[in-house]
Amino acid sequence: MSTVVSESRFKVTGMDCAACGSKVDTAIRRLPGVEDVAVSVAAGTVRVRHADGFDAAALTRQVRNLGYGAEDADGAETAGRHDHDHAGHTHRDPTEAAPPWWRTKKARLTGTCAAALLAAYGLGHLAPTLERPAFLAALAVGLVPVAWRAITAARFGTPFSIETLMAIAAIGAVFIGAEEEAATVVLLFLVGEMLEGLAASRARASIQGLSSLVPKTALVERDGETTEVSAESLAVGAVILVRPGDRIPADGTVLEGAGEVDEAPVTGESVPKRKAVGDPVFAGTVNAGSVLRVRVTAAAADNTIARIVRLVEEAQERKSPTERFIDRFSRVYTPAVLAVGLLVAGGPPLLLGADWSEWIYKGLAILLIGCPCALVISTPAAIAAGLSAGARRGLLMKGGVVLETLGRITAVAFDKTGTLTRGKPVVTAVVAAGRPARDVLSLAAALETGSSHPLALAILERAKADKAPIPPAFDARAVPGEGVEGRVGGEPVFLGSAQAAARRTTLGAEHLAAIAALNAEGRTVSVVLSRVGVAGFIALRDEARPDARAALADLKAEGIRTVMLTGDNRTTAEAVAASLGIRACAELLPQDKQRIVRELRSEGFKVATVGDGINDAPALAAADIGIAMGGGTDVALETADAAVLHGRVRDVPDMIALSRATMRNIHSNIAIALGMKAVFLVTTVLGITGLWPAILADTGATVLVTANAMRLLGWRPR
Repeated sequence: MSTVVSESRFKVTGMDCAACGSKVDTAIRRLPGVEDVAVSVAAGTVRVRHADGFDAAALTRQVRNLGYGAEDADGAETAGRHDHDHAGHTHRDPTEAAPPWWRTKKARLTGTCAAALLAAYGLGHLAPTLERPAFLAALAVGLVPVAWRAITAARFGTPFSIETLMAIAAIGAVFIGAEEEAATVVLLFLVGEMLEGLAASRARASIQGLSSLVPKTALVERDGETTEVSAESLAVGAVILVRPGDRIPADGTVLEGAGEVDEAPVTGESVPKRKAVGDPVFAGTVNAGSVLRVRVTAAAADNTIARIVRLVEEAQERKSPTERFIDRFSRVYTPAVLAVGLLVAGGPPLLLGADWSEWIYKGLAILLIGCPCALVISTPAAIAAGLSAGARRGLLMKGGVVLETLGRITAVAFDKTGTLTRGKPVVTAVVAAGRPARDVLSLAAALETGSSHPLALAILERAKADKAPIPPAFDARAVPGEGVEGRVGGEPVFLGSAQAAARRTTLGAEHLAAIAALNAEGRTVSVVLSRVGVAGFIALRDEARPDARAALADLKAEGIRTVMLTGDNRTTAEAVAASLGIRACAELLPQDKQRIVRELRSEGFKVATVGDGINDAPALAAADIGIAMGGGTDVALETADAAVLHGRVRDVPDMIALSRATMRNIHSNIAIALGMKAVFLVTTVLGITGLWPAILADTGATVLVTANAMRLLGWRPR
């Protein structure tokens, strides 16, 4: 009988650094039935794959024993929110606002330890005989919580923690008479931890801050009356009223009204978008125009912002290759540091007869230098910041693997329709023949009034834009495979393909030449016939997105090969490709697109495929990275490795640029962490630096690395 594997997600409060995440990971893996664990310190979440019969209550107890809080991801029931907290972590209900940093338990412990150390210095100056007991008391204030955390971590599977190294070094210093330095070292350690907690909370708030964009209340229309209700209670299908200046409280479709909507809070797009009846609007965006009536299309838990937050939290649980390597390295590295510290402390005295006190002191300093915190956090901090920075600008990546791989992309294959182009036809030219161009447009729009066909909508939109009058049409009917016909002002009118028009009248050589020229440019031509014969032509084409050409040029400038894959006919495809400066592969079936992507990979290219997430599924799956071009749809968010919510081609080179910026940040973080350790290791062995500068090699490096990673939160596309 096969075992059914399920997945559960928990919120864990109080994790501020990679060491916290490692301890939680190790403790949970020891529980029966656990198959796999993914911890995201940045998001404060834990994802557990487990067999049937797994005891979720046992998990919350295990996490509580470590000094953290835990609850299921839906917040149904909290375990571990307790007042007694040996670890100095703050446990709170996730719905409550986080307390300011100076009111956290870590800050209070750090302040108390600093006050005790200052008191010890003062007392030692006034009464020298009390100096040693005073410093021992000051040391105990900070060391007892640290040592307890070391013991707890060891009980639950992490014997070689940062707290273990810290406790051994501080206690060892007392035995060689360096209690003053030991107390200073513990204080510096607590200061570093407090700053780590501050940085972690800022990183967490950067993405959770998106949730605050959705207003708390909404105006609902019921039975002709408007009532204010909680935005969270809005059901799909409800009709809401959004006044000018208000934030839109839910995803929906405009039923009535038109105006500008500022989508910058969600997408980073600086120019407001005009919305009219039938257009989608997203929760958290600002109605900058007239009153809009909107039909709700997604519940609060499923609106665009909620899904972005959820996706980023899940992405932060997926480790990048660099992060996994650093994790494996640190598991070997920490025991190795203990061994090196022991060799330094005992080797010279035993082998060379050197002074025991001097070399034990150096050995203890090496334990502090070797703490792995800065190294371990160097990658996840940058990955979390990079994912958050991208999400706030509509660039969604599903985990560190995707973020890391994007920077190595050397070829991008684009779908045409809906990706490089807008995905809907527009009228590009109205050509007069037997009637003025304005009359040609009026006759065509009259026949198409009431139709929902994409070509009809394009003609009606052009007539509206050109303010062409639209007279009523009578007896209008569709002619299958040919077009539409009817009477306008008592005059028989036909609108349809050139072939259908040729069956109704004679097309002159000049008419055929004009149609051929428009077709050569990739345009679809509809002919308008009236009482005079050929009244004129309407040319339509699915036009390229306005930013497509510049975005493709940027990719080429970075040495990235680009190719357009489309099922359209070769003439249309090559016309669009020529206008964009990209190579076209036309008349392709889905399996042909997949084959071309595989061929590019076999040639040694690292390939990203950009498509709509449905028709291009085989090509998206075959690529190293599949990027869905979407507007917040479920498909765009869930089918590919990454998604660009704006539907802008510009976002693809921006996503690659963000990846490269993140990898540069990671490399500089690793250099800072290892560089500071190397410098202090040499100076310690030479006797130049002691215990308290040694802790700076770790605490200082951890703060620098975290601060450097946080710079990515301010990343802006070019």
